[in-house]
Amino acid sequence: MRNYRLGAHTKSDLRVHLVWVTKYRKPVLKGEIAVRVRDLIRQIAMEHELEIISGKVACDHIHVFVSYRPNQNISQIVQWLKGISSRVLLQEFPTMRKKFWGRHFWARGYLAVSSGAITDEMVKEYIDEQEGEQIADDSRFPIDSL
Repeated sequence: MRNYRLGAHTKSDLRVHLVWVTKYRKPVLKGEIAVRVRDLIRQIAMEHELEIISGKVACDHIHVFVSYRPNQNISQIVQWLKGISSRVLLQEFPTMRKKFWGRHFWARGYLAVSSGAITDEMVKEYIDEQEGEQIADDSRFPIDSL
């Protein structure tokens, strides 16, 4: 059975796979820094009502698969995860400030791939099976009745 997130008037299943890299792809996510990054990401997720489904810390990048609420957007989620973790890491590990001058621990940008339990074709088939007439002028978005 699907695990929907419930709100006052909503039911949702929104999930995204995020990937981002260290500045200059420097392989610094090792040892205590890697452990601290993982802990920070967990803490940030909990504070912002994100559910971490899966994640991995590699030496120069992060993978995290999260479930989020409909009132949150992906760019905001990435901003929380990258921004807060960068600030804390550069404060707690002063030696990193020499490698990552300019207060930027992470490189610009990220990869975001949405995830779901159904395919695009399944959604199209479901919509096609619903009540309504096909109108010749626009077969992709028919009107139920005129």
